[in-house]
Amino acid sequence: MADATMEEGETKLFERKQAIYRSLDEKYVVHGQRYMGQQYSHIYFARLHQLRNLLRSLVSKWKPHLLVNTVLGLEESKECVIVGTIYKHMKLKPSILDEYSKERSVVPLVKAHNFVHPDDHLILEDEIGRVNLKGSLLIPTAFVTGVGLALHGKKTSEGDFWVQDILEAGLPPQIKSSAHSEDKYVVFVSGLNVGSNIFNPLQFQLFVDHLTGHLGGENEQKTASQIVRLVIAGNSLIIPRSVLNGQALTPEDQSKLTEPIKELDILLTQLAAAVPLDIMPGPTDPANSFLPQQPLHRCLFPGASAYNTFFSCTNPHLFELDGFQFLGTSGQNIDDLDKYSIAENKLEYVERTLRWRHLAPTTPNTLGCYPFTEKDPFHIETCPNVYFVGNQDKYETRLLQGPENQLVRLICIPRFCESGVAVMVSLAPSLLRI
Repeated sequence: MADATMEEGETKLFERKQAIYRSLDEKYVVHGQRYMGQQYSHIYFARLHQLRNLLRSLVSKWKPHLLVNTVLGLEESKECVIVGTIYKHMKLKPSILDEYSKERSVVPLVKAHNFVHPDDHLILEDEIGRVNLKGSLLIPTAFVTGVGLALHGKKTSEGDFWVQDILEAGLPPQIKSSAHSEDKYVVFVSGLNVGSNIFNPLQFQLFVDHLTGHLGGENEQKTASQIVRLVIAGNSLIIPRSVLNGQALTPEDQSKLTEPIKELDILLTQLAAAVPLDIMPGPTDPANSFLPQQPLHRCLFPGASAYNTFFSCTNPHLFELDGFQFLGTSGQNIDDLDKYSIAENKLEYVERTLRWRHLAPTTPNTLGCYPFTEKDPFHIETCPNVYFVGNQDKYETRLLQGPENQLVRLICIPRFCESGVAVMVSLAPSLLRI
């Protein structure tokens, strides 16, 4: 930080701090692949292969005296370990046939927020078979389809597998970061919803003025100068659905379509002129709907994209800042878990995805994703220092410590248009104060 030479009555000047930035979004970029009729079974095979190799290496320490068996190789009453992917049979899970019948239903049916039912049960699948899981240890409400597990148990006379112990993949290894002697901050915001009825231009302009150092006294300006990056985690725009009806656009409809984009570009231009920023797509933004969402096209933001501080990123978004690794989504993965399982709060879902080493286990079953054939890009290979999720109902955070001293700051970012809340994280030696 550099201070100007001070004379009586002069204003103190601050120079914005810098941080070394490296994007790791390459694994989420779809490079010209086209849909050629490939099936979604390929991504399940890729997921099972990745997790099976990992889980089998852990089983040798977990249950070294037991044999790792296949589903078809199970023998009655003989204890063993099986490794596979969970399938959750759900009575209330929506299907396209249900949607078809609802259109012709005389009485409209209520759309449920959560589809968990007491009769739900779990099945374990590997490449060659599947088996029903029984036992009080495995609670169906805590799991979803697509999770990889190793299970200790034995086959019953009814042909089920009685679970006696569970092994999850656990938190991945973490790359240790060097300590920093000076305070630097990263700001996270999501759910701007420019173009919606609840978007408050004054509220967001105050946010812009604060980040750019045009608001507050000397202390506030000093803090603003320590902000090294802004991350916008999805749902920046709301395009009126009435405009997107497949008909030719009238001049009035064209204005409704373009005005929110122009307004967002004006705001982003002010920010990009002062601080490096990453913008991620979300479910309401003009991007592909399935995961991984590809970067918003730069032509949407002619003003902001003129600055080399403007970065249009994928969702999920993975990057490094001064050696700290950040991983986050715009919220679709956690919102989908909330529909098909139960937890005390959203942070518990966030923690589960880390322990399962998978960002979005419900893809492609209930959450849309690209039909990858040779890889599952949502597999978490290294433990991030910060794991953030956008567009949540309220702000929540927790510092999670793993068995190998991994430290992860979990953050749920609330929708800014409703809460007026942004999250500022400090890159401190003690790791990421809020």
